[in-house]
Amino acid sequence: MATNTEIIKDAYASFAAGDVPGALSAFADDILWVEPDGYPIGGGTYVGPQAVVEGVFMRLAEIGDEFAVVPEQFVSEGDTVVALGHLAWKHKDTGAPALVKTAHVWTFEGGKATSFLQHIDTVKMRELS
Repeated sequence: MATNTEIIKDAYASFAAGDVPGALSAFADDILWVEPDGYPIGGGTYVGPQAVVEGVFMRLAEIGDEFAVVPEQFVSEGDTVVALGHLAWKHKDTGAPALVKTAHVWTFEGGKATSFLQHIDTVKMRELS
C-alpha cells in the first residue's frame, strides 16, 4: 500500500498533468477542503470532491492564466502530510508572472485524504491577481 506522502505526490502530479479524476482519486468522498478567508476565489469549506472541482478547481482561471500548484517539500507525521511549495500563475491583464508560497495540510484516513487546509498570504495573492 502506498504511503500518504506517495498518494498526495501522485495527486499533485495528476493535477499538474490535467488529470483531475486522477487527482480526485486521492480524496475521500466527504473530504473537507478549506480555503482561507480572503482567498481570491472565495474562502470557505467545500465538502466532497465535486464541491472542490466546482468551487475551487474550475475557478482557478479567475486568479490568472497558466495556474500551477508546485509542491517542493513534503513533511509527514502519522496521518498528516504537509506540502510546502508555491502557487504560480500569469496575471490575466499584464501576463506578468506571479508566485506565492503556500503550505497545504492534508489529513488521511484509510489511504484517502479526508481534509485539506491551505495556508497562504491572501493579501499578496489578491495584489498579484
